[in-house]
Amino acid sequence: MGFRIFPSKDSKFKNLLHEFAYHHQFRQVPEKATVDVVEIDNEGTTWLIHLQDAWELPEKLLEDLARHLRDRYGLRSVRISKVECDVKPLSLPNERIIAALAKGNRAVSLILKRAAWRLALEEKLLTLEVNGKLAAELLQQREVPQALSDYIKSRYGRDWRVEIAAQGINFDDASEPLIDELINISMVKPAPKKKSRSVPEVILGTRIKEQPTPIRTIQDEEKKVVVQGKITGIETRELRSGRFLISFDLCDAEDGISIKVFLEDADKFQEAAEHLSLGTAVTVKGMVQFDKYVKEHVLYADSICRVELAERIDTAPEPRVELHCHTRMSAMDAVVSPVNLVHLAEKWNHPAIAITDHGVVQAFPETFEAAGKNLKIIYGLEGYLYDEDITQSYHIVLLAKNKDGLRNLYRLVSLSHLKYFYRTPRIPRSALIEHRAGLILGSACEAGELFQALLRGAEEAELRKIAKFYDYLEIQPVGNNMFLIREGRVKDVEELQALNRKICDLGDALNIPVVATGDVHFLHPEDAVYRKILLAGQGFADAENQPELYFRTTEEMLAEFSYLGPEKARQVVIENSRRIADMTERFKPIPDGLHAPEIAGAEEQVREMAESKAKAVYGDPLPAIVDARLQSELSAIINNKFAVLYLIAHKLVKKSLEDGYLVGSRGSVGSSLVATMMGITEVNPLPPHWRCPECRFSEFISDGSYDSGFDLPSRPCPVCGGATIKDGHNIPFAVFMGFKGDKVPDIDLNFSGEYQPVAHHYTEELFGKENVFRAGTISTIAEKTAYGFVKNYFAEKTRVPRNALINMLAAGCSGVKRTTGQHPGGVMIVPRNVDVHDFTPLQYPADD
Repeated sequence: MGFRIFPSKDSKFKNLLHEFAYHHQFRQVPEKATVDVVEIDNEGTTWLIHLQDAWELPEKLLEDLARHLRDRYGLRSVRISKVECDVKPLSLPNERIIAALAKGNRAVSLILKRAAWRLALEEKLLTLEVNGKLAAELLQQREVPQALSDYIKSRYGRDWRVEIAAQGINFDDASEPLIDELINISMVKPAPKKKSRSVPEVILGTRIKEQPTPIRTIQDEEKKVVVQGKITGIETRELRSGRFLISFDLCDAEDGISIKVFLEDADKFQEAAEHLSLGTAVTVKGMVQFDKYVKEHVLYADSICRVELAERIDTAPEPRVELHCHTRMSAMDAVVSPVNLVHLAEKWNHPAIAITDHGVVQAFPETFEAAGKNLKIIYGLEGYLYDEDITQSYHIVLLAKNKDGLRNLYRLVSLSHLKYFYRTPRIPRSALIEHRAGLILGSACEAGELFQALLRGAEEAELRKIAKFYDYLEIQPVGNNMFLIREGRVKDVEELQALNRKICDLGDALNIPVVATGDVHFLHPEDAVYRKILLAGQGFADAENQPELYFRTTEEMLAEFSYLGPEKARQVVIENSRRIADMTERFKPIPDGLHAPEIAGAEEQVREMAESKAKAVYGDPLPAIVDARLQSELSAIINNKFAVLYLIAHKLVKKSLEDGYLVGSRGSVGSSLVATMMGITEVNPLPPHWRCPECRFSEFISDGSYDSGFDLPSRPCPVCGGATIKDGHNIPFAVFMGFKGDKVPDIDLNFSGEYQPVAHHYTEELFGKENVFRAGTISTIAEKTAYGFVKNYFAEKTRVPRNALINMLAAGCSGVKRTTGQHPGGVMIVPRNVDVHDFTPLQYPADD
């Protein structure tokens, strides 16, 4: 188009439609729509008219109007497009919008379906009116307002505010099932999506018969090309022109390219979009052209077909057990997601898997949560063992056999970080011997004590002495140690194999099991590139010479050790790995339940404080509605042993206020009347009411006519004539602790920044310095940082990768641990009669 005209109020273009007001066929057009902008080509004969507020007008009517305009003004072409800038369609949201906002959360979907969607056109405000504060809070937690605002921006090109309004709701018995459903549903993780059995082979276009070409070979425009890979990023949207766009990144093992599909038909668009998702393997045929918007070659697809890509599977009737796995918590070294690792082990029917990160146990919680009942998690780490000289350390694998072993593992982690840290968290042999109970010791990789002794040519007697210290000896694929050949420390592959044979001989002579391990740092062979990028970003000169540290199947591992003979290979790969796994018990890395500190008489103090304050505010005897609510809460709090949590919060708030620093409470603690009466929060959760501070008169509004006491009209006290206080916000206690009152209360307090150290010190005074610990944080590689790593990696290679490859690689590097830190406000309080190592090890921030 040559130029655009934005019609002013009285221009001919603004009034273009009004000349049709007399025309019966087009009479509703000027009544419902106005001209937003007209795009005209340089010759003035082709018009594209964008109509505002035309969302109710049928497409057929607009097509007829376009032809009428073309003929009337002698134009070559006229097209009319709807600009839905007033978002009126959102007053009746469809299932697709709700599904996109809910993201699989059934509670959010339920709330959105029952909500009233109110449009305020002049204020550019969309308000979702939902039933009750619980529903509103859940939508806020799920960031629905921002997501909906972003949708309006991308869909309609307009900036609108989205707000959540909680409507009044009587929390009587009839309402209780709804609230209970929302509480329960919101806490349930969505079930993993299963692939539909009806997904067609041909998703778009026609069946593709040609063989795919590697994506890396595409360097210029091509009229027809066929590629194959997995979808690593996808976006679908409707364009202002009325057409639909599906845009996704497709990557194979070596490269990636962006795919674009433009569709006119809404049904075809929706059907295709439903069958294309992250991880879907497809074959695509189309034309490659340079896209001036993304400034790279893009494949414009004509046909898309679903395909099953070959994948590694473990078909062994008796699978092995991997006893040496690193996750993303091995700082800047491994790229394995604990969840993906666990799921792959389960898919391969492995009976167990060991987690052995470098010097830390920070992947334990995520691993435990991911594991199903058929996979046993063996909790361990790869430590740094030293004797007299702390500067000389060896790798060693520690596996927890039982809960006693886990406790000792945590103690050794604390000692290595707090007392014996030297570049890495190191464990003195004497400390390991002291805390060895319940632990299984493995000789680790080539950096282990035994392998290093072999490399330096130690005598048989020394080798035997070293080996006797361990419960099992490790051997690893020769590919893991090829760098020893490059460095000239080992002559060839045969010598590496001979070293492994020697370890097997030692094991046989000393009756110590020898286990083949993979030293896993990434899941699949093709994932080595992620570790290359990380190591290159840290300046490692040999980053490109990546060892084969992937998770091997049983067959792959047997093939690696075939030079030992079939019987010996089976022993080290399958029998001994399962034997070590069988020595370990199933247990949780963190105890169940709440382990609150103890304060003598906490229950009596909480009851006395709450009741006395309530009587001071509402009089004695208490109004029935106040007394019933107070006693109900106190029963739940005391019976579930939560009184000490309330008392701690009360003491901290009271101390801060006495010292002249206000404290803000946030979140659902405002739904607890006991918290209000104890001065923890200023929010009153009772129904809206008037109360007199002089004579203690009170009157409650329970018919739902008011949501908040602040909305009540002002009135004098009918008893003494004094001014009344308007109070109460009608928040059910279930929001805070559930209907059974057994949900652990989460009391969020905001202290002044300069007062936080005082609050921490006061906590230590209350419970003892040895029982109070600062909470830690884990800093990981963010996606933007990973993007920089990838760009720098390719910059050194003088290669310009396409965006699809960059995005995929950045996603693969994201989430890897960089360092640790200290939470600005959180502290952990351990009961006096409990060892902190029942829960966690300790360390200083910044891995220092």
